[in-house]
Amino acid sequence: MGSHPESLPSPTTPAGREGLNAVLARPDRAVIALDFDGTLADIVPDPEQARAHPGAVSALAALAPKVASIAVITGRPADVAVRFGGFAGVPGLEHLVVLGHYGAERWDAVSGAVHAPAPHPGVAAARAGLPGLLRAFGAVHGAWVEDKGRAVAVHTRRAEDPQAAFETLRGPLGELAAEHGLIVEPGRLVLELRPPGMDKGVALTTYVRELDAESVVYAGDDLGDLAAFAAVEKLRDGGPDGVPGLLVCSGSTEVPDLAARADLSVPGPAAVVAFLAALAERL
Repeated sequence: MGSHPESLPSPTTPAGREGLNAVLARPDRAVIALDFDGTLADIVPDPEQARAHPGAVSALAALAPKVASIAVITGRPADVAVRFGGFAGVPGLEHLVVLGHYGAERWDAVSGAVHAPAPHPGVAAARAGLPGLLRAFGAVHGAWVEDKGRAVAVHTRRAEDPQAAFETLRGPLGELAAEHGLIVEPGRLVLELRPPGMDKGVALTTYVRELDAESVVYAGDDLGDLAAFAAVEKLRDGGPDGVPGLLVCSGSTEVPDLAARADLSVPGPAAVVAFLAALAERL
């Protein structure tokens, strides 16, 4: 798609077109939900260096006043996503919420506060066990640990053979997670150990129902976004109480499962931002 604001792309599926039309018809009842890394921000070797695409905040600020809410749903801690996104104190973003740790945490622009339950005790136990586990697999040189507070992630992007390191660690990390009552969430060259019971699908469905939204857009790029895609599919299959929805895949080559289920695929964060700007302009 082009970068001109007027070029709002057309979804390739009937369900996607219905979802987009519902947003255009009643934008004040629409929820626009977005993943952060890989969707609003480019994937970078060091997650600490991730920042929202340069045009993201202005596109979101143009769109937010016209819709019921914009929700950023991320595996990151909410305050980290807010900081890396540059979302705090931006005029026009009063309708923004960040659902961090897959929805376990919630930051809203109105109060600027993060609300969250107590951390799962298994995370601290798994964190303590990780250095020994990684030492035992000396072959995965370059794998490193990111402490997310309510979760802990092992990245293999810097390893000599990133995909081989990912496959080597997947089983042992699964055993460590199970031992401490956690689950492993695989992503793009990252394996995250986190508490069960919360995922992006649960977070999205809960938020859409809370706002009594009449339409929903979800954009994501990774395996963790499949739960949100499934939630939108379930919402729009809900008969008389169904909620029309549009599924957008950011970067259609790295996670084929996501691209195959999307109503609209765009080539990464710059194109997601262009889509948001075009939607704001159309509304």
